[in-house]
Amino acid sequence: MKSLCVFCGSRAGNHPEFVELARACGKTLADRGVTLVYGGGRVGLMGAVADAALESGGTVVGVIPQMLLDREVGHPGLSQLHVVKSLADRKLRMAELSDAFVALPGGLGTLDELSEMWTWTQLNLHQKPCALLNTGGYYDALIDFLNHATHEGFVSQRDLEQLLVFEEFDALLDALGAPSLAT
Repeated sequence: MKSLCVFCGSRAGNHPEFVELARACGKTLADRGVTLVYGGGRVGLMGAVADAALESGGTVVGVIPQMLLDREVGHPGLSQLHVVKSLADRKLRMAELSDAFVALPGGLGTLDELSEMWTWTQLNLHQKPCALLNTGGYYDALIDFLNHATHEGFVSQRDLEQLLVFEEFDALLDALGAPSLAT
């Protein structure tokens, strides 16, 4: 894996641990030589993961719709910034640039992005891994819901198993075949 798309909140959340997690993930990606692909924002967890990767010498590629850039939430210091027309175009471009996808803590946008990438896996539109980083049990309720939806016959067991769930970021990267150290 050369590039990882990280979906996460445009807000910092209510606990400092969320920002610490995002920063640790950004630093780890840079240290391991994995390009960060993300939504291009400078705020919230998105800004934290990007800043940490950049501070550690990593490559960071942002993809942002013009409407969000017009609101001045775009990150000015990225390695590359792709400006697209819509949120749908953003997801398509991030998918084109990434080898795998992971959701850190986030809200509706994060769920939308990961759900679409996971659905594309289900439909065989790509074969790229999708994952949740469930540090501190953030996604426990979502995982419970997905198990319930599987039990009720709305999600197949095969599709459920295609969503990887990890509590530790390094273990996730190892499972995705990321390099151990930047070379």
